[in-house]
Amino acid sequence: MGVQTDVQVKFIADENAADPDRLVTAARPDTSATMAATTFLGGGARNVTVTTTGTGDNEKTCTITGTDVFGNATTEVITSTGSAEAVAGAKLFLTVSAVECSAKYDANITVGSGSLCASAVAGGGRTRLKGYSIVSAGTAGLVDFFNGTPDSGTIIFKAQTIGTDNSTVDNTIPDEGLLFKSGLAVKYTVATVVLMNVFFA
Repeated sequence: MGVQTDVQVKFIADENAADPDRLVTAARPDTSATMAATTFLGGGARNVTVTTTGTGDNEKTCTITGTDVFGNATTEVITSTGSAEAVAGAKLFLTVSAVECSAKYDANITVGSGSLCASAVAGGGRTRLKGYSIVSAGTAGLVDFFNGTPDSGTIIFKAQTIGTDNSTVDNTIPDEGLLFKSGLAVKYTVATVVLMNVFFA
């Protein structure tokens, strides 16, 4: 009889570069922006960016409404500056259902995806981390394992890619593994990871 195990694996791969107009293409919304998309390439969660092209939009805001990495409702307010630049939000959105602007912008804006990524493991339920295999991209970076969401949870474990393209870092967690009572989410930055296999039970 073969060896039986309850260990499962979550495959994570999102090398898509930040896309400044993924959600809203160039427009001057005064209330609700027209959505070009509501999810991100790669299927995971991303932080959201608002990019202005003018200098007269200081303190105007965009309220981002959607769901977090576990599918729970969440919002974030991103405040523009008086410069033509991108302002990145901190929260990780799996979906974005609406972008609401506080006032009409003086020049076109775009709303898109930033470089922070996250993915849920085991659907966000209680689980134990048993190990991982991470294929590094060409830039070194941290991989954070959160108990809960990256927005409100606690980092239980950290790993780091080594910055050598296509090199692999493997680690097995001893005994029963690490317990994530509030669900396991993995957060990383684009260009630091090619792919990950996360083993859990």
